[in-house]
Amino acid sequence: MNIKRNIALSDSGFVFNPSTGDSFSTNPIGLEIIRLLQEMKTAEQVKKAILAQYLTDDATFEKDFYDFVNMLNRFNLMETEEKDEKATN
Repeated sequence: MNIKRNIALSDSGFVFNPSTGDSFSTNPIGLEIIRLLQEMKTAEQVKKAILAQYLTDDATFEKDFYDFVNMLNRFNLMETEEKDEKATN
């Protein structure tokens, strides 16, 4: 589960996909999650980092995290598994 390498982020939560020209905005937690994914952190590592910084529980985090990742996929900001497999072969 990786964010595309060319995705640009600003400190204010602006997300830009230069491949499509699309831009989005996210809140500070979404920005932190995207940055962690850019660092190639696993879902478990992201979970630990967010739970250490914010007051939430495991169940709420997992639901919100996977909803957020699904949204990133819909907006074409995530690497597809097919591309990931080609990179490892």
